[in-house]
Amino acid sequence: MVKMESTEEQDRKLVLEFCHLLEKSKQLFNGLRDLPQYGHRQWQAYFGRTFDVYTKLWKFQQQHRLVLDSKYGLKRWQIGEIASKIGQLYYHYYLRTSETNYLNEAYQFYAAIRGRAYYSRAAKEDRPDLMVKKLRYYARFIVVCLLLKKMKLVRELVTELEKQIQEYTNTYEPEDHMEWSLVLEEIKGFIKAEAAVAVLHADSNPIILSHRLSPLTTPPCERSPHMTLSLQEILIVGSACEQAKFSELTMDMFRMLQTLEREPTESATNPLSMAHGLHGHDASPAASRIPPYGVPGSKGYLENGRNFRDNPHKYLLYKPSISQLMVFLASGTKELPIGGALLLYMSADGCFSTTKHPEDYGYELGGLGTSVKRDSVDGGGLSCRGKSYKENHCLYPGDLYPFTRRPLFIIIDSDNSFVFQHIPRYFGQPLVVLMSPQDVPPAFQADVQHHGSLFTLFLHSPLTALCYICNVGDVPIHHWERCQTYVDRFITEASRLVTRCRIDEIEQGIGFIDSSYVQFFGDDFLRTLILRFVFCDVVLRLHRGFRGRHMRPRCEPQLPANELLEHPSLSHIIFQLASALDVRGHFSEGPECD
Repeated sequence: MVKMESTEEQDRKLVLEFCHLLEKSKQLFNGLRDLPQYGHRQWQAYFGRTFDVYTKLWKFQQQHRLVLDSKYGLKRWQIGEIASKIGQLYYHYYLRTSETNYLNEAYQFYAAIRGRAYYSRAAKEDRPDLMVKKLRYYARFIVVCLLLKKMKLVRELVTELEKQIQEYTNTYEPEDHMEWSLVLEEIKGFIKAEAAVAVLHADSNPIILSHRLSPLTTPPCERSPHMTLSLQEILIVGSACEQAKFSELTMDMFRMLQTLEREPTESATNPLSMAHGLHGHDASPAASRIPPYGVPGSKGYLENGRNFRDNPHKYLLYKPSISQLMVFLASGTKELPIGGALLLYMSADGCFSTTKHPEDYGYELGGLGTSVKRDSVDGGGLSCRGKSYKENHCLYPGDLYPFTRRPLFIIIDSDNSFVFQHIPRYFGQPLVVLMSPQDVPPAFQADVQHHGSLFTLFLHSPLTALCYICNVGDVPIHHWERCQTYVDRFITEASRLVTRCRIDEIEQGIGFIDSSYVQFFGDDFLRTLILRFVFCDVVLRLHRGFRGRHMRPRCEPQLPANELLEHPSLSHIIFQLASALDVRGHFSEGPECD
């Protein structure tokens, strides 16, 4: 009898411990939203504590499942909710650190929830809030799969989400059913817009290609002592009003963030990824099996992450206010180590001015709308016409002057991009501005407005962009790989020409290329962007459909024409590539290709 009472007492203590861990985990998780979104060290310790509690909670429910089932009434959807929270932790840690390995961990937890059908009985609980949790889980899982380019799974999840929304609507007739219908349409539109050009297997099924940086796609470079800078901080800002988006991620943001990441490495031995038991049964996290990139919030990560991480740290800002943008810019600048550079990428509609003789290039030529709704747009761009004051919601070139105290690399994708070519170098620091064309041929205007900018597509996947402007909708994989060799040859040759310009400058005392390019050129990501910009400029200059200076990109400082942008060897490779794609007629007359 005493033994029976002792067992009951032990079970009661286990239930109380579980309740304590569950409540503590909820408190910590809810506190995450109060953490500053900028900076580094202000939030890492808190994330570490949250991960610790969730790890203990997950292990606890595994080890005492029978007791919790019988004495607490633990349901499968509650286990799924814990796993979903851990997936969210990993995803938000990825957003804050830019380390794609944590994106893989988020995927593992979300996939385990689906594989184990933790939410399968949610509809039978007669709780609309539980159904909403299930729908949100699907939306989050789709975002992670999109970022990992698991497009087949994305389509399966969208089909399942559509059924779940229908069931939710039919069962509860909720007030938010229209909101979920809009979410579904947003996802479908995003998937459609993302597939600009299809690469096909021999059986005509599409192949999903990754466009993150890898050792095979990193442009070659002849190093020099002048290549001193490395990209450390990134702001990716998406404010284009009519562009396809999902979960505060526009198509341009989606493409650019992948361009600025290295290919993630699959981790089969991460301790927390083992926690959800993908190998037969729920296994406990093994504390001894530490992932090579550090446990979130751990001391080792804090000490080593800044110097040895694979990817630069980045912020993703969807339609920020000007004050928000300034705060994040200031934070990124403050966090720059010695030898570090900051990249600002802006995709936004133009804010135009009618001033014909500006005295102040910083504010009198207009700028970019950052947080403006579409009903504020006049004729495709924001208007400052006839006003003596400046728009509060526009980013002007002059707003960026204070941030040129540190090495700054700017990419402007807008129909008013050229106004940023006059930013002065008051502080003598390296500064490069890459500016998109301000116009595209009428045949592409509707598509690029919704499906994403052509300029960003060139920076993301040069071959995809070239196929797109030549109306090539699909390419067999063997043909794609052959054409990609021409792109690789172009990038290699352009890299050689940039280095040659620098050598000629030193040997002959002739300034062919600004030193800012040379200092940025040693960084893999910045070198990739510069060389893909050259590819874009050469292709659009030779393409018959892109006539007029406003249909070509610009850069400041200007890159040399004869020695680089109009060099015969680069034009020759583009003609060869066009012939390989059987689109030679889209390009101006040139030498016959081999």
